[in-house]
Amino acid sequence: MFMEQLDGTILVTALPNIAASFGETAARLDLSVSAYFVTLAFMIPASGWIADRLGAKRVYACAIALFILASILCGASQNVWQFVGARILQGLGGAMMVPVGRLIVLRETEKTDLIRAIAYLTWPALSAPLLGPPLGGFITSYFSWHWIFYINVPLGLIALFFVWKIVPASQFIERRRFDAAGFFLTGTAILSVLFGIEMLGRHGVPIVAAIALFCFGMACGLAAIRRGLTTPAPLISLEAFRTLTFRLAMRGGGVFRGCLAALPFLLPLLFQVGFGLDPVMSGTLILAIFAGNLGMKPATTFVLRHVKFRNIMLASGCIAVATMIGCALLTGNTPHMVIVALLFVSGLSRSMQFTSLSTLAFSDVPKPSMGGANTLFSMQQQAANACGVATAGALLRLVSMAHGGGAQTVADFQFAFIAIAVIAVVAMTDFFKVPHNAGEALR
Repeated sequence: MFMEQLDGTILVTALPNIAASFGETAARLDLSVSAYFVTLAFMIPASGWIADRLGAKRVYACAIALFILASILCGASQNVWQFVGARILQGLGGAMMVPVGRLIVLRETEKTDLIRAIAYLTWPALSAPLLGPPLGGFITSYFSWHWIFYINVPLGLIALFFVWKIVPASQFIERRRFDAAGFFLTGTAILSVLFGIEMLGRHGVPIVAAIALFCFGMACGLAAIRRGLTTPAPLISLEAFRTLTFRLAMRGGGVFRGCLAALPFLLPLLFQVGFGLDPVMSGTLILAIFAGNLGMKPATTFVLRHVKFRNIMLASGCIAVATMIGCALLTGNTPHMVIVALLFVSGLSRSMQFTSLSTLAFSDVPKPSMGGANTLFSMQQQAANACGVATAGALLRLVSMAHGGGAQTVADFQFAFIAIAVIAVVAMTDFFKVPHNAGEALR
């Protein structure tokens, strides 16, 4: 999980260098980031069925091997389309790794241990995206950007060793028919919505076409939901949506997660393109968010056990929004200590929000519905990450069009941060609907 999450963000700091080697702008190369997350979201619906059909251990090991191969191809890419193709192949491997790993944990964990288990699972989701930018900056400055992918080879081999050593061979296997129509409807919906957002502001792509693709994706999504409700054996069971806390964590929590995912994409670009900092300094500043994650983590389990979910989510959500607005107020003259303090507080709220959302999603879901809930949550997690990056990139492109396009200015980034903060505030309205007794079974 750490390797998959790291690869989603490690290249953000290196984007300007990679773009220069391919003769592209950094903002245009965000397609490589979105393509990775979109492929994850597209293939995740099939992950549960494949794991049930072939066995989780076998699927898990093959996915890691595919991820290693795709990482080598990324580092060997000679142009932008080879690079994007290799990133898509990485997404195929990642789509099997994370959901299947989480499914193994959820099936073996009792409700009373779920908070602790989710806290462990949240560590890589929090640390890898924030370690990615500084690590990518260091590698890009002192080696070359190709090595940000080659480091996955030893990581993947270590992971394969532990899969062989630890994961039980006797996993749950179920023979059921593959719902091909449901798979393609779900995948088409995700791809159309995300690429509709991705196409906004692209040169040569009419805005009307981007909006039409987005609407087509929404229609496919509605058709997929209808099929899931009427088909006897759908690809993804929607039974978990009967649980209120799961619905709220998926809806408002998913949108808020996307807003948080936009920050690790925007900040390195702001520091390098807007402020003119080098990749190492840019990545070092981003480490402040990771320090905030570490500072909050020891208290996370205690807080979740003794404070109501609703209060936690509202408090950490307000702090997170405030830090987004704070990022919009940064300038090239802002002292680095002020930036570090702001990002440290952002990391505190980010850690608390991610863990509470992940725990709330599964807190009241019955055991028989855990498989479908895990697949749905994995889809939401990756789609939210992809949507957050795509939306941030689209906002930058659209606002830069107002001054004739070209390189983004500090004002462009400030607009993007404010827009993301507004979206996050709207998402927080769902937090008020969380019942006061949510997650009581966990305590």
